[in-house]
Amino acid sequence: MTESDRILICDWSAEWAQAFSRKAEAIRAELGHVAKRIDHIGSTSISGLASKPIIDIQVSVASFEPIDALTVPLEKCGYVWRPSNPELTKRYFRENPGDERTHIHVRRLGSWHEQWALLFRDYMRNHADEHAPYVALKRSLAERHGHDRAAYTDGKDDFFWSVIRRADRWAATTGWRPLPSDA
Repeated sequence: MTESDRILICDWSAEWAQAFSRKAEAIRAELGHVAKRIDHIGSTSISGLASKPIIDIQVSVASFEPIDALTVPLEKCGYVWRPSNPELTKRYFRENPGDERTHIHVRRLGSWHEQWALLFRDYMRNHADEHAPYVALKRSLAERHGHDRAAYTDGKDDFFWSVIRRADRWAATTGWRPLPSDA
């Protein structure tokens, strides 16, 4: 890995929401009704939260098949399917080399993994007191594992599971449901 590949945690930027809107509009135009939802997820979707400057977009679909219904439109938007992604609950796309970092997570509508991403996002949006510990963890992991994305990601697991337990209780007491699709 080069120095430019180093994991970098940046202060929150309003430009992330603007970048998502631009990208989501293009994805919606290409995918049409195939995309049941298009949502801004991950840390860049949480106002005030420091993050890697990578826009995470979740596209919810009824089915992964036929795969061409996903790959062809998303390739028109500049995203490349990563069929070697080991997570079988999603289909994963990335930006073309040199383009703005973007991760497209295509998941089945209503699936546990789709709902998990939305619940985590909405809980964190509503609990700013959770931000500082998460940012401290991310900065610490980036310092220790700046060139090892797998170790950086694995280092957040315990935090994610502790938050999702609190988020689950919050969802039960508030009657949480995902808001309408972002795009």
